[in-house]
Parts: sequence; C-alpha cells; structure tokens
Amino acid sequence: MADSTRSNPIHRTGFFKNLVENMEIGVIICDTDGKIVYINRTYSRFLDIDIETSLGKPATQVISNSRLPVVAKTGIAEINYPHHFKDTGFLVHRVPLRENGQIIAVVGLVLFDSATTVSKLADKLEQLESKLADVQKELATVHATTFTFESIIGKSESIKKAVGEASSAAGNTMPVLITGESGTGKELFAHAIHHASSRRHFPFIRVNCAAMPKDLLEAELFGYEKGSFTGANPKGKPGKFELAHLGTMFLDEIGDLPLEMQPKLLRVLELKEFERVGGVNVISSDFRIVSATNQNLEHLMKTGQFRRDLYYRINGIPVDIEPLRNRREDIIPLAYYFIEKTVKGPSGKGIRITPTAEKAMEQYDWPGNGRELLHVVQRTLFDVRSGTVKPENLPDYLFHSTMFPKRSAATTLNDYMKSAERFLIEQTMRQVDGNKTKTADLLGIHRTLLYRKMKLLGIDL
Repeated sequence: MADSTRSNPIHRTGFFKNLVENMEIGVIICDTDGKIVYINRTYSRFLDIDIETSLGKPATQVISNSRLPVVAKTGIAEINYPHHFKDTGFLVHRVPLRENGQIIAVVGLVLFDSATTVSKLADKLEQLESKLADVQKELATVHATTFTFESIIGKSESIKKAVGEASSAAGNTMPVLITGESGTGKELFAHAIHHASSRRHFPFIRVNCAAMPKDLLEAELFGYEKGSFTGANPKGKPGKFELAHLGTMFLDEIGDLPLEMQPKLLRVLELKEFERVGGVNVISSDFRIVSATNQNLEHLMKTGQFRRDLYYRINGIPVDIEPLRNRREDIIPLAYYFIEKTVKGPSGKGIRITPTAEKAMEQYDWPGNGRELLHVVQRTLFDVRSGTVKPENLPDYLFHSTMFPKRSAATTLNDYMKSAERFLIEQTMRQVDGNKTKTADLLGIHRTLLYRKMKLLGIDL
C-alpha cells in the first residue's frame, strides 16, 4: 500500500519529508478520497499507530472524528480548529492543496502542547469545540433528510409555479416565506431551496416555533453561557443561529412564535448579531432565513399577535403551496411516488391503482394534504396482495366525501352514526397533526370523552 501512494502528485517534489519528519508538529495528508498518503513520525507516535499499515486507509478509520475528508470535498480550509484525541485538546489546521485549480490532497497540521495557546484560548477552544460537535450532529441529521426540487412531485400549474418561485429564491439570499396548509410540504420546499443554493455545503438548521416551550425558546435560538439557569449544560451551549453560520436557518411554524420573542428575532434578522443567554459577548452569524407557516399572518397582524415589521422582514420572497384539493391532478402522481418510496425496487414499480380507486382518491378533499396521502398509501399497501390497489383496499372515510358517496350503505342507523363519528374524529385529527387536545377543542368535547370515543370506535390512541 505504501508503494502505491508514491505515484500521487503530492510526492513529486519529494523535499517536504525531510522538512517535516522530525518537527514537533503532527502532519497528516490524505488524498481527495479521504485516504491517508502520509503521516510523520511525531503524529504516529501520538496516535500510537504504525505508519506503513495506516497508509491507504480512510482517515476516519484511523482517526474516527477526522474532518480531512470533509475539507477534501468542500475545498474550504479550517484554521485553528479545536480537536480532541485521547483526552487531549489541541489546534488543527486543515488546508486543501491545489494544482491547476484542482484539489489534489488535504494536509492536516496538528499543534501540540502550546502552553501559550492553551492557556490563553482555553475558554474559546471549549466554546468552539462545543459548537463544532453540535454542528456535526445537526449536519448528520440534515444529510439524512435532505430533499431536492426533484423530490417535489406534481404536474399542476400551481405546483409548477411554487417550484419556479422557490427555484428563483434559491439563487439569492433574500428571506423566503413559505405558506400553505399543514402537510403540503413546506419543509420539503425549504430543504430544496437550501440544497439548490450556494449555502448547500453548510448547515440547514430547523426550529419548530410551535413545538418549543416559551421558556426554552430563547436559549435554543441564541444559546446560553455556562451557569445561566438551573439544568443548563455546565459548558454552555451554542444556539441555533450560531450553528446556522454560513448556512440556512429554517423557522417552521413561525406564526406560533410567542409575541415577546418577536422583537428579539427581528433584531437578529436585521443585525445578524446576538448574545447568548447569560452572556455579554456579541456573536455574529451569517445565515439565510427561510420561514414557513400554515397560519394567516395578515390576520394575526390585525389581531396583534404578529408584528408587522417582523412580517415585512421575513416576507422577502413569498412561496405559496396550494392544498391538494385545489390541485387534484397531483394526487395520483404523488400516490405512485409514495408507493415506490414505501415499496422499493421492482415490486413498488409494479403496483397499480385501478381507475375506480383513482377516482375515489381524486375526489376526496385530503384535509391533511400530502402527509395524509402518504399515510393512506402506507396503510393501503398492507392490504394489497395482488399488486393492484382496489377501492376495497382504501380506508372507508375516503368514501364519505360529499363528492363521492360511500360504496355500501350502513345496515342500521347506529352503524351509520358510528361511521360518521369515526370519520369526523379522524378527519379533525389529521387537520391538527394528531394533537388530541386540539381535536377535542375543535369538536367541542372534553378530551376524556374523546379518548372514550376513540377507544369505542377503534381509532388508534
């Protein structure tokens, strides 16, 4: 393996080995595939590894948290980054080497035991290391759930218009406000915008403004210093805006942002500066803001629940996603897409929906939009045995639509009333994403009574 690396372009000069072999600086070099092509003796002693057997191996196999492959892909140097190995903290430079404009390798320089650096920058290194670890966690999550514009399925004019607006938005840095009912795919659009933008190699950080408790939202957005409050991480924690540096900040359900948090958010969006909770240092972050809501923000402004100045700040480029009932020609293409995503391979491609079943699906209103359609497809596929989706495979409530009568009458009034009650409860739950408290409120009954009815009607609790 050692001999095979000698043909690499970085070995042609040959002079660097004598220069760095005996330096008290760790040196490691990997190629564009992230495989090690050189380690000096200083670094091999520190790692306690054999140089010859390490050459040709992926850097992450030798050093589990190595970022050399990341720099090889992004081409962006990382200078004075904190790193930890064997309970020892040190600084690392990771620099891409180029030849004729092309990256040919990445060199890592490891600075050990610099008393001056360690003593003066200990607190800063601790913060940077915490930030880097959190960024890596966020990136791992994002890479697992990234969508592109190719993931948006539909042939209706309205979905084509929305995709066109979002595609244009990806080409600049203006704020984007995505509106649409629950389940229409607002987060999918946000991912696609980020993926198509110049910031795609940097973090995509998502915050659900409705799901975060009010007393924790500020610390989550802006971070906090150590000892800021009871139960806080003793080392402090970077906030979402800090993690979104150079990337995209996605504020989902921004219409639910508490009124007292709105001026603080406005200030961050205007200045791109903030302070951690309990801190005094001003932190700058270069992020692009994308927001989404299923609420009518204009109505919220009239009732004093949403600030007008914040609305104008986030509504740079509006992208509205129509509900499925207004673009029925997208229902069947989406259904087939979900079938192939659920049953992968040739089996999924071979499943067909009969014309009668298609008609039932097209004429149902889909109050839960694409999310509800996905749930129905997944549920239906459990009943499909012949590779064909028939009306009897579909849930009963699809046939209660006013546009499509139920395929068989109930035998008694009691059966019919139970069926209608089940339909109303299930439809209401889909509208509020399964939130039972909101379902009970919308139905005008106590939550305890809702639970009893769900149990009686066989609805999943």
